[in-house]
Amino acid sequence: MSLTTDDREALRALRGAFADAANLRDYDRFAALFAEGAVWDIPDMKARFDGPAAIRAGIERMLGLWEFFVQTTHDGVLDGDGDEAYGRAYVSEIGRFHEGGSQLNYAVYDDRFVRTPLGWRFASRSYHFLYVDESPLAGRALPVPALRDVA
Repeated sequence: MSLTTDDREALRALRGAFADAANLRDYDRFAALFAEGAVWDIPDMKARFDGPAAIRAGIERMLGLWEFFVQTTHDGVLDGDGDEAYGRAYVSEIGRFHEGGSQLNYAVYDDRFVRTPLGWRFASRSYHFLYVDESPLAGRALPVPALRDVA
């Protein structure tokens, strides 16, 4: 049995919640998107985080380096059967570090998902850079407006 339409929509929403939690620096919500025993891996940075607590600490440490950071998720592919699924999602990111360097990049996430009593969660996410531009950004960062809680 392949994924239902509801499963596909839930998995797309999970990917969107990942980017939203990162962009808003909501570290607790970010970590809660991962199942127990999950792995978040960024091989190009030699960074690997095992389990929600380590993932939470890792995202807080990494985003603490950025003056501003925005990640956008682009739909990829999804497939699976029953309570397990896998997929690929493309992302673009832009940001400026506190120390002044900038980065624009495009990457791909290789995902594995598991259905839990709380719904779909990431079992693993592996991030691979496809393009990196470290040219200085000419613009300026603006504060994030107060947003309605939709999670």
